[in-house]
Amino acid sequence: MKKYKPVVIPSAAFAFCRYSMAILIWLSLFLHSKYLLVFVLIIFLLSAIFKIKKSPMILLYSYTVNKIIKSKDEILNEHAMRFAHLAGSFFSLICLLLLFFVNEKAGWIAVFIFALLKTVSVFGFCPASKLYECATNDSCCAFIKKS
Repeated sequence: MKKYKPVVIPSAAFAFCRYSMAILIWLSLFLHSKYLLVFVLIIFLLSAIFKIKKSPMILLYSYTVNKIIKSKDEILNEHAMRFAHLAGSFFSLICLLLLFFVNEKAGWIAVFIFALLKTVSVFGFCPASKLYECATNDSCCAFIKKS
């Protein structure tokens, strides 16, 4: 299994993706919009399927704003980003299942936790990406590695 596959994307596009997804999740919470959360799930799923370079938010920014105002490039681990998008999809799905089928109050609490986690990633520390890197790297999570 390859642990690291570098991919180059515009740094501002990556920031746009992080910020807009966090804003969408917070809006879903504040507006109590389950369908906005469905939209978030779809974006995360498409990002996981098409990978970071061709994810919807990256393409949107790259073909609009980045054509006018060029940004520096950023090198990311494609595998870690795919894992992060799958984790976002999974968390979105869990929130939606809670909201639609289990307990709406528990669902909105889960959405709040999801919004907090996504806000943390806005500030440059993506928990899911770090978890992937930790699990696939010898310098981290030594207690789960087999000797």
